[in-house]
Amino acid sequence: MPTALERTLIVMPAFNEEESVAAVVREVFATVPGVAVLVVDDGSRDATAREATAAGATVLRLPINLGVGGAMRAGFKYAIQNGFRNVVQVDSDGQHDPAGIATLVDELERHDLVLGARFAGVGDYAVRGPRHWAMKVLSGILSRLTKTRLTDTTSGFRASGPRAVALFAQHYPSEYLGDTVESLVIASRAKLTVAQVPVAMRPRAGGVPSHNPYKAAVYLGRAGMALFVALIRPPVTFVEPAAVSA
Repeated sequence: MPTALERTLIVMPAFNEEESVAAVVREVFATVPGVAVLVVDDGSRDATAREATAAGATVLRLPINLGVGGAMRAGFKYAIQNGFRNVVQVDSDGQHDPAGIATLVDELERHDLVLGARFAGVGDYAVRGPRHWAMKVLSGILSRLTKTRLTDTTSGFRASGPRAVALFAQHYPSEYLGDTVESLVIASRAKLTVAQVPVAMRPRAGGVPSHNPYKAAVYLGRAGMALFVALIRPPVTFVEPAAVSA
């Protein structure tokens, strides 16, 4: 019988990450033998797809840039179509340490969605200024909504079990911060259980960061808007597939 890791698909959204994606793919294979890696090339204009393929990953190329949420929804659909039970999102820029993958997957034995938390006692990752306060506010609100203590609700290092994979293949949000904030609201309203485990983060190995100091001042407003939109939207209709419920 396949192990949990052998039934797990690592999904890496990648937009112009030719500098780092190959090294990340190889590190995942070396650290977690038995997993499959899907790089979703999100409309890149560089050699991301070629580098990922050379490193041994399966590559799904999107014709236009959809953002992380759109790329992840494509990854969830691929997982279902190819018989994978779990999905773990790993950034293609090298910030997520593959050593945390096994811990995330282990926790899926007890929960539907598991976040890798940067502020839960492991590593020295720090965020300051408006982003820090936005994350604290979001964590407080979403902790109450999910009925569990969350300290890092915007982490992209996360694992989804069978029920979450089925839900997100249909309803994963693509708006800015929706892939992190709104996905937790959607999961909670669908009665999925959420947990977090501490993980360490690393500096980017290459590429261009999605946030910079000049954008930090508007992060609080955007985060609040993402949460507001998530809360006012009606709950999604989600019927669990029989194979997942069994």
